[in-house]
Amino acid sequence: MSRDTDQSARSLQDEILLQVDSLINESEQTSKPLELDPARGKLFELFVTAHGAGFLAEGAENDLSADELCKKLASRWGLDEAAQASVARQEKLDSQHLAKMRLLWSVMRMWMEWTYAWDRWEEFRTGD
Repeated sequence: MSRDTDQSARSLQDEILLQVDSLINESEQTSKPLELDPARGKLFELFVTAHGAGFLAEGAENDLSADELCKKLASRWGLDEAAQASVARQEKLDSQHLAKMRLLWSVMRMWMEWTYAWDRWEEFRTGD
């Protein structure tokens, strides 16, 4: 992969991550579920873009699988550190972090379901 192509892929990955982050924040601010349109449709468009760019393939250099997407967002929001601190102190996560975690789980679940369906589409379409 050329340097320009690699840079373009990283830029696209960053843009998808930024847009997913923005949709989650908007959902949180408006108290509207991510599982309902328009958020769901927008998230699915970002999923399709990530898939088309090869970011969901096993071993992708610019990985945006459900696990990696959520790890990146959790790190961006400080959820990873908050969870570790919560365990160390043997206390519950504070309500702000818990709310973000729930939104992240919603995104992860949808992303995983879409990945599963997308990967198995040919099998169901052809009946093999």
